[in-house]
Amino acid sequence: MPKRKVQEVEFAEEIDAPRVEAGNPAPDMRSRLEHVKSRDGVIGYILRASTSASVDVKDPSKIIDYAILSAAALESGESLSRGFSLGKVNSILLEGKDAKILSMTVGEQKISVFMEKSVNHSLIYKDLK
Repeated sequence: MPKRKVQEVEFAEEIDAPRVEAGNPAPDMRSRLEHVKSRDGVIGYILRASTSASVDVKDPSKIIDYAILSAAALESGESLSRGFSLGKVNSILLEGKDAKILSMTVGEQKISVFMEKSVNHSLIYKDLK
């Protein structure tokens, strides 16, 4: 597989808190995500709706990396599903050496939860569905 070069982006704006928001995602989903984020080992989440987004991660310097990973995970899952005629993708789990990401679509909202590898992702999946 060819290596992809990711261009670094520098922001002049300072972020005071690890949360960046635009619009107002569904309050019910936000409360479920806040519950998920309180679990040990959860690094943060990205919630995207058609006209809004909410990012809450423990290390705000990683927001760009997490956003790229979140979008790529869902797009790759959808592409693979089309290529192998698997139908609609409900969720995708990517595991790395130390961490993993659970990306899923709930209604019109796209959600990615970043966590340490030891976290039981099936419990998080159940909390968000």
